[in-house]
Amino acid sequence: MPTKTLEALAGQPLEGLRALVRVDFNVPVKAGAVTDTTRIDAALPTIRWLRERGSRVVLLSHFGRPQGKAHPQYSLRPVAAALEKVLGMPVLFLDDPTSEATARRTKQMKRGEVALAENTRFWPGEEKNDPDLARQFAALGDFYVNDAFGSAHRAHASTEAVAHLLKPAVAGFLMAKELAYLGDALTSPARPFVAVLGGAKISGKIDVIEHLLPQVDAILIGGAMACTFFAGLGLETGTSLVEADRTAMAKDLLARAGGKLVLPTGAVIAERLAADAPIRSVRREQIPAGWAMYDVDRATREDFRTRILQAKTVVWNGPMGVFETPPFDAGTTAVAHALADATAKGAVTVVGGGDSAAALAAAGLADRVTHVSTGGGASLEFLEGKTLPGVAALDVT
Repeated sequence: MPTKTLEALAGQPLEGLRALVRVDFNVPVKAGAVTDTTRIDAALPTIRWLRERGSRVVLLSHFGRPQGKAHPQYSLRPVAAALEKVLGMPVLFLDDPTSEATARRTKQMKRGEVALAENTRFWPGEEKNDPDLARQFAALGDFYVNDAFGSAHRAHASTEAVAHLLKPAVAGFLMAKELAYLGDALTSPARPFVAVLGGAKISGKIDVIEHLLPQVDAILIGGAMACTFFAGLGLETGTSLVEADRTAMAKDLLARAGGKLVLPTGAVIAERLAADAPIRSVRREQIPAGWAMYDVDRATREDFRTRILQAKTVVWNGPMGVFETPPFDAGTTAVAHALADATAKGAVTVVGGGDSAAALAAAGLADRVTHVSTGGGASLEFLEGKTLPGVAALDVT
């Protein structure tokens, strides 16, 4: 059944009630200042909607990996300062969201006031989904909103256990948007439906491939994971990254795919991974010993582009090469441009966070696709067909 969203509360009296909102403010911080507010900006529609209705907004988020202990470098204080600038208003900082004094303080907040609690991972019970910690978090609110899709695949105290304690428990606008785009792409896609999968290892994408194969019209394979498929075909792969224990699986997938799995026809190769290394473009059956594939070749880029432009729905997760090291970014950039052009033609294009989102942003195309997911790991598990604990714990319509 569909997850209940914030809009379902539109007709209810929310003024004066404390909205406990789980956000994903795991943002880059350098020298005590936030360097990218993208994730903060993404939470603003939910925060502003609640403020406009007179709710007292209490925000929970994790930040980094402090291993259940308080570390100054993992404090959310710099994030509170950035949130103040974005909102244009003071933000109350709650040093200890587990104390009774803090719970009392949230009841004294003014209508429309916003508070941000300290890093939830400062408490060891967070990642253990501890019910006692969840009860302490729940004391900060009167109802619960989860707007942290990037953490929805983790059953933590602030994402899963607390949703069973505070009712109603609904999805915020960002969460709802993620579920709508990813869900629609998988359940009722306009066709042709093409998935583009890249990255280093087939083992990291095997569940995605298995889940998508019956649903898609084609899966375009790039990145180093293509080399494991090459090896499965009995081709020479030189010093390319190959998962030797997965070659039989790759061969089996190709046999079962019925032509849906589309491999690169050629590779950009080098003897070492370096921007100044001499490179060659060869057909996939011509990779020599001592050389490694670091990107897809021009012929593959043109083939993938043609297939993407013919599609009505495209899901992309994973780079085509080592895009962090030019010139091995050409394949990934080509896919980014193809998605932007497909979107302009009316296709629904969904980019699954992580490296793909970073590559899209680097190409200046983030606003030219239908949707860029804010959760790399969560979007991947969603594409695998897995249930996300942070979503499953919310109310349904």
